[in-house]
Amino acid sequence: MKEKVKKNYFKKKSFYFKDYSESEIFFNNRNTKLVKVSLNRITFLFFIFFSLILIFSIKIIYLSSYTEKNFSSGKINKNFIKERGDIIDRNGIILARNIDIYSAGVRPKLVKDKKKFLINLKIIFPDLNSNKIKKGLNSNKFFYIKKRLTEDEKTKLWLLGNKAIEFEKKQFRIYPQKNLFSHVLGQINDDNTGISGVENFFDKRLKTKELVNYSLRLTLDSNLQFLIREELINSQDDFNQIGSAALLMNVNDGEILSLISLPDYDLNKRFSINEDIYTNKITKGVYEFGSVFKTFTLAAGLESNIIESNTIFRNLENKIFCAGEEISEHDQLPKNLSAEQILIQSSNIGAIKIAQKIGINKFKNFLNSLKLFQTIDFELGEIGTPLPFRWGKCKLATASFGHGVTTTPLQLARAYAILSNGGYEIRPTILQEKIYSSEQKKEIISSKTSKIINSILRKVVANKEGTANFANIKGYDVGGKTGTALKSINGIYTKKKFNTFVSLFPISKPEYILLVILDEPKPAPQFVYEFSNGYKHKGEKRNTSGWNTVVVAGKIIEKIGPILAINNLEASNKF
Repeated sequence: MKEKVKKNYFKKKSFYFKDYSESEIFFNNRNTKLVKVSLNRITFLFFIFFSLILIFSIKIIYLSSYTEKNFSSGKINKNFIKERGDIIDRNGIILARNIDIYSAGVRPKLVKDKKKFLINLKIIFPDLNSNKIKKGLNSNKFFYIKKRLTEDEKTKLWLLGNKAIEFEKKQFRIYPQKNLFSHVLGQINDDNTGISGVENFFDKRLKTKELVNYSLRLTLDSNLQFLIREELINSQDDFNQIGSAALLMNVNDGEILSLISLPDYDLNKRFSINEDIYTNKITKGVYEFGSVFKTFTLAAGLESNIIESNTIFRNLENKIFCAGEEISEHDQLPKNLSAEQILIQSSNIGAIKIAQKIGINKFKNFLNSLKLFQTIDFELGEIGTPLPFRWGKCKLATASFGHGVTTTPLQLARAYAILSNGGYEIRPTILQEKIYSSEQKKEIISSKTSKIINSILRKVVANKEGTANFANIKGYDVGGKTGTALKSINGIYTKKKFNTFVSLFPISKPEYILLVILDEPKPAPQFVYEFSNGYKHKGEKRNTSGWNTVVVAGKIIEKIGPILAINNLEASNKF
């Protein structure tokens, strides 16, 4: 009984699987013939539909094989460019990459219906010059329809299935960040060879078959680079400089996080960079930096034990003469200054007095130990060489406050990093791969001198009488030194300024150095200066470093500080 109930249950529920007998389908209905006709029609339509799908599929396969054949053979591919490795930043963001690009050309002799062919091209390329195409078709010589096809254009041309169309596949170098790293990355030529920047320096590495699939990772950070560049560009509205530059580097390992020189250029638009304005100011530019050199003068005195930070220099003149040239103070300063006050208030005469105590040989040897006058070894071909410097009594005096003595911003930053990191050598680098032997523990100056210098640099920013108050950003413990130099053009000093600010933070335990340069800044009558005590001051006739470069550096530190803090926290959590 139970079995019968179960069987009936499934019989009732068997809707989709109900069995019909032949008699029910074909003979027990007066519409049997109509059913037969309908089934035949359905079968026929299904056959037609299937055939169309089959034909379309075969055509697609044919087109695929056709285009691949054209890509891999024929005269059109004789200049095929070999692959080149990617360049990425420290976070894996693409800075340079080769991509496949396609061009399409026509063999006029293979065009059967020129009118129809032209119509099809016009549908795909609405802006196409019809007269140019007609002329090409009548010439019977191969010509390009378009170079650098879009993906959509390429697909539509493929689907035409016209044997007269030939495709060319090449490798093209793109720079997704455009201007952002122009002076660092450099350019390649049409032969896929690097001609400047990283592209040139690592040309062999980027083209080596075994390494081409491994990205060249730089120490640079795209986020930091963007923020710093943005602030430099914004500063042009305020101070109207003709150019600017910035360098952000780790003082302990020499890794460069940002390197910017303005004006820059879009790397995707290749053109010859011959004008001086496009010089990489950080690595190639050789300049007089002015008062930032006073820090070296003080450090040399401390390191040689000739002076201490509290050594008093009395009855300082407001001006002196050397070889008939007047040397004066930038402002009215006290007659008596300690060694550290000479740096805090940036006294020219005070710096001269310290240098005279040190003497030419000791001062010269100290500067040489910082490699300020040697050509730096760095991963770019665009490297400047400091101008020869002939020492003498007057040269000693002017060198003490950074006048008449030259170096590059990169070398200046390295020297400051040594002064602040405890006194040991570092090698600036933009390459994250560690290929150099360690020089990090080679002591250049004592840790004692380094600590004293750091404490004084903090006072330059934090003290009221200091020259860098606008960089006293709350929470970042900034120290630094200003430098205002007169530009020399064709050997003649002008009134045009070259302003520098070297900042270090946190100065109590230095991690980063930020060097900012403004080339020929102008007074800012409309700019509102905001002091750390809340006081606001509109406009300033002076255009010294403390009134422009320091302001820009302070804004940069405010922007990048949180990112650096987060990065340091993440790095420490890994260990």
